[in-house]
Parts: sequence; structure tokens; C-alpha cells
Amino acid sequence: MSTISLINPEDSPERQTEKLMTIAASLMRRVEEGGESTGAAYAQFQRAALLEEEVRARTRDLEQAMELLNTSNAMLANATQEAEAARTNLANAIETVQEGFALFDSSERLVLCNSRFGMHMPDIRDSLQPGLTFQRYVHLISESLHLALPEGETPRQWRIRRMERHRDDHVIFNVRMIWNRWVQVSEHRTADGGTVILQTDVTDIMRIERQERERLLDDQARLIRATLDHLDQGVCIFDAHGHLAGWNQRMGDLLHVPIRRVYLNAEANGLLDWIEGHFTFQGISARGARDWIARRAGRDPMTFELRRGVEVLHVHAQEMPDGGFVISFTDVSAERAAVAAIREANESLEARVAARTLELQAALGAAERANASKSRFVAAASHDLLQPLSAAKLYLSSIPTDDGDPVTQEILSKTGRALQSVESILDALLDISKLDSGLAAVHVGPTQLGSMFARLEEELGPVARRKGLELRVVPSTAVASSDSTYLRRVLQNLISNAVRYTARGKVLVGARRRGDTIRVEVWDTGPGIPDDKRDVIFNEFQRLESIASPSEGMGLGLAIVDRACALLGHRLTLVSEVGRGSGFLVDLPLAKVQKLDEGGRAVPSDLAQDRLAGRLALLIENDADFRQAMTILLEKWGVDVFAVATGAEASALLSEVGLVPDVIVADYQLDDGERGTDAVTALRHTFGPVPACIVSADRGKELQEICARKDLPLISKPIEPGHLAINLVALLERSTT
Repeated sequence: MSTISLINPEDSPERQTEKLMTIAASLMRRVEEGGESTGAAYAQFQRAALLEEEVRARTRDLEQAMELLNTSNAMLANATQEAEAARTNLANAIETVQEGFALFDSSERLVLCNSRFGMHMPDIRDSLQPGLTFQRYVHLISESLHLALPEGETPRQWRIRRMERHRDDHVIFNVRMIWNRWVQVSEHRTADGGTVILQTDVTDIMRIERQERERLLDDQARLIRATLDHLDQGVCIFDAHGHLAGWNQRMGDLLHVPIRRVYLNAEANGLLDWIEGHFTFQGISARGARDWIARRAGRDPMTFELRRGVEVLHVHAQEMPDGGFVISFTDVSAERAAVAAIREANESLEARVAARTLELQAALGAAERANASKSRFVAAASHDLLQPLSAAKLYLSSIPTDDGDPVTQEILSKTGRALQSVESILDALLDISKLDSGLAAVHVGPTQLGSMFARLEEELGPVARRKGLELRVVPSTAVASSDSTYLRRVLQNLISNAVRYTARGKVLVGARRRGDTIRVEVWDTGPGIPDDKRDVIFNEFQRLESIASPSEGMGLGLAIVDRACALLGHRLTLVSEVGRGSGFLVDLPLAKVQKLDEGGRAVPSDLAQDRLAGRLALLIENDADFRQAMTILLEKWGVDVFAVATGAEASALLSEVGLVPDVIVADYQLDDGERGTDAVTALRHTFGPVPACIVSADRGKELQEICARKDLPLISKPIEPGHLAINLVALLERSTT
């Protein structure tokens, strides 16, 4: 059942009360007028009572609403009063600020500003009202008659530049006004996106700064003037337009220029005219100097010289950052005269040196020819003398020694020792001759020190025992890299010298490992060598004991040791103390082999054989027996061998089988004048950069140089298997890196 309301809820409480009172009065009137006490009348009365109660309730609600409304109005009035007071306080506060102040909200509209804001632009002051947009504010300033725009800039360009600065959160810049006044603008972004602008009059500060700058410039000008006047160089300064802006007295003195030509704002070309008429340009022409001045900007430094008689001026021109330039003049007449004198002296000295060099070359040539002649003579004489000497020894050995005559036995013994001494001297002379002439051929390879020590002990042990000395040789398993012949001669001479000059005690021979080297040491308990004799003993025919007999040697042993060690590159060290003995130390490199055969020769290690197994080797050798022996040796190591006699056969065989070998081993001297190096070059041209080596019995320097130029390792005959294996492995490893 829907209820029909007699009151419109949207009416105000006063209106609803008025309607209810009217309805109640009407109902009461109808009740009074109706005489019949019927049920309808009673119902109407009840309805009127209900309406009256509702009227009272609505009246109470209306009174409460009115009370709340009055309270709210009172609070609003207080808030409005406080806001007005705050606004007034803010306005008073910003008014007390000495600078111009303005606040724009986040929508770029002016909220408020003080009276000093825009005070330097009276023509726009009235337009600075709340609600003004920031863009309009900038437009007004750009069009103001009081704004002094930069030279060449339009109001529109100024506005664009100002709005670009507005994009930054914080910006400070100076604005020039008419009548030489300046305003500093400081703009900052607030937390809510608004903008605060402060305008400060900085005219006085700018004027003081300008005055201070002008004073500093005056001081600097005086300082520069004093500096220029004390320079030994002549200096002139030109501005960006080529006009003289400054100079010193030294410039006028050096150029001998009249005073009428040197004045402020004088043109550079005028000064150049004077210079061109009185000096000669060197290093540049006068036209080139004028072009340099005319360029105005982007000039590189310019240097040249001016000459007038013996007078020489060094000129240097340098551009300045503002487009001007500085020219300096330095008197270098004395220096140039000294250089000329030195050049003349050098030419004279060079002539004397050349003449002296020719004399020395002639003398050196004569000395070399004499030395070569001496070496040839010694070699020939030694060879010719050894023949009859050998015959004399044979004749001596054929004389019967069983006659028992002690005198005869003594004579034969002395004769034998004398002949042995002569033979030793001739051998030493021959060695010295070879070492001095540079004809000594060395063959460096693995050398077992133990077997060499044993043979030397067998040879020299009896000699030491006859003198009552102990020759102790420490066994060694080391393998050194050296020429076994020359190394044996070195050690033989060192041990012989130790035995010869040691009266009592012992001689000790041994070897010590020192990293990648092995040091062979020969120690004795002899008289020792004084410090002033340590260099002398290595010269020929030098002996510390002058009373020694010729049969004990002629003092050539240490000379041979010194030269042989130098030839082999072995360091020789002498350690000695007078009265206690001496020690000779020879440093040798260790060989890269692991095994030796019974004769002391190196054989390839198992690792080297493993690396060679399965490889294909091309062997070019014209000697059939040697070719077969090499083939058997390589196949023993697991190498597949193509053995041929010539380079043509090698090329034909490789083309036929369509294979490229892993390594080439070629003899140097082949049939019909063919060279192994040429054969390798031809094969590499056809089949690519195949690793290769040369084998030869030729140990001359010429072949060594040829192989070095072609990057071909040279292996000398007779070939040691270990040395060959090491070289082949090295070639293969190098080709894979």
C-alpha cells in the first residue's frame, strides 16, 4: 500500500511547516462544522493529530538544521576572516621585500605581486594584475620601452629566449634596461608547480664591477706595458681589424722603424711596407705575410726570418682569441753567426775526418791483409812442420830402448817430451790462427759433459799424479749445447793450466745446473792470480812464471780459451785469491734433448717420436745411400717418406699423388748444380708454405746466410738423429701456431 504524502520533501522546512499548519486548520474547521459524529470525522481527527505530531518533529529538525547552519556560517566567517588576515599578512610581508616579488600558480597565472615588481618598467606596471598569464607577462616585457634589447635582437627573439629559460626549475640572469640600469631576475619553481620571480636592481653592483674591471684593465695595461718594455724581444700587438694596439721600444730598435710609423691604430700593412723595403724575407714571402694578416681569423702560427746584412731577426706571429694577433721579433744574429762558424768548422772537420778515415781504412786494410797473411802462414807452417815432426816421432819410436844405457834413455825421454811440446805449440798456434781469422767453423749441438769429463780425466790424470796432485772429476749427466771439439779444447786447456801451475794440492772439475744453463768449473789450489794480471793472462805468450821451461807451454792456452768462449758465446768468469788458488767458470746453455746413445750423441725422446708419428715427409737427396739411410731412420719414427733425388721428381710425385707433405728435408747440393734451397722455393710456390729444412756438409757462413734469408733451418752433416728430430718437431709446431 503506497502512502500519499501531503508534504513535498524538496520544500524548505519553513514551507513544509506552513503547509502542515494550513492542512491542520482546514481539518479542524471541517470537524467543527460537521455536526455528525461519524467514523469519517473521527478518522479525520486522528489524521490531523498525526499531522500535528509530524509537524512538531519536522519543526524540531528544522530548528536543529538552523542551529547547524548558524554554526557553519559562524565558522565560515571566522575562516574567511583568517584567510583575509593571512592574505593581508602575506601582502604586507612581500611588500616589505626589497626586491620585486611575483607568484604565478601552476596554471601559469599571476596570483599576487608587490609594488616593486615591474617598477623598472612603468609602461607595463598597471597590467601586472592577478590572473595575468606568464606568456602575456613576457610579451609585455619584450615590448616595453624601458627594455634595452641586445644588439641585433628583436622583441620576438627575446621572448623566445626568455621562454626557453622559463623551462628550467631554477634560473638567474641579468636584464639590461635603458639609462644603463640592470635588473637581476631570479626564477624558481615551487613544490606545486607554481613560479616565484624575484627582481633585484643590481645597477650599483654592475657599475662598481665595471669600475673595478676598468681599474684592473688599467693595472694590467700598465703591467703589460712594463713587461713589454723589459723584454729583449720586439713585440707589437694588433686588434681584430689589423690596427696597432700596443708595442714596445725594442720593436722599434730592432726594425729601425721611424717613430712616425708607430702610433696607435696604425695599420699592420703600413708597418709591413716598411719591413719589406728594408729587410729580406726568408721562409715566407711578403705576399704570404700580407695574406696571413688579411685572413682575420683561423690563422695558424707563422714563423719566418728577416735579414739585413749580417743582422738576422726571427719573427713569430700568433693569433689571439679575439681575432687580433701578436708579432714578436728576436735578434738571432749572434746565433746564426755561431751556426755558420760551426758549420764551417764542421765542414773542415769532416774533411779532416774523411782524410783520416781513408788513412785508417788503408791502415786497417793493410793490417787485415797482414793478419790474413799471418794466419795463412801459420796454418801452412803448422801443417808443413807437423809432417816432419810426425816423422821424427816415428824415427824416435823406432830406436831400440833395451840397451839399458840410462844416459841414452834420458836423452830419448827428453827428446820425446820436446817433440810433444813442439806439437802442442803448433796445434795451439793453428787454433789461434783460425780463431783470429774468423775461419773457425763451429757445429753447435748436444754435448754430453760426463763422457767428455771421463776422457779428459784419462788423458790428464797421469800428468797430475806425476806431480803429486789429485785430479778429481765429478761425474755429470748434463747435456750442454755447444761445439764438442772447441768445448773439449777449452776444458783441456783449463785443466792443463791448473795442473801446470799448481805445485801441491788438487784440481777439481765439475758442473752445476743454474736454471736453463750449466756451469762447468775448474778449481785449483795454485798460487792464485793478482788483480792486475787478470786481463793479461788471456793474451798470447803471457805466463806468470817467467822461469818455466818452453816444454811446459808458451802461454797460449788461456788465449785459446778466451777466443773459443767468445766464438761460442759462452761466458767465461775468473775467480781467484792469491795464495789460495783460482777457479775458471764457463756458462753453457742446456741442450733440449732427453736421451744419448752409447757414444754420447743425442737421440730423439719418446715425446718427439710421438709427435712425428703419422707425418708425411718429402726427402730430396741425390746420394742414394744417404737417402736410403735417412728413409729407414724416419720410418723408424713412424714417418711416411717420399724419397726423391731432385726437385723435379719431387714436384712430379706430389702432383701425381695429390698430397702435400707435412715437412720437406732437402740436401743443399743436388745433381747438375741444383740447390736444395731453390727446390724448396719452387715447391712452396706450387704447394704452399710447407715447413722445410736444409741438410748439408757445408759449414760456411755463406750457406748459413742463405738459409737464414729463406727462413730454412740448416742441419749439418753428419746428422745426429736427436738433433734432426728436435728440428723437425720444432718446424711442425711452428707451422701450427
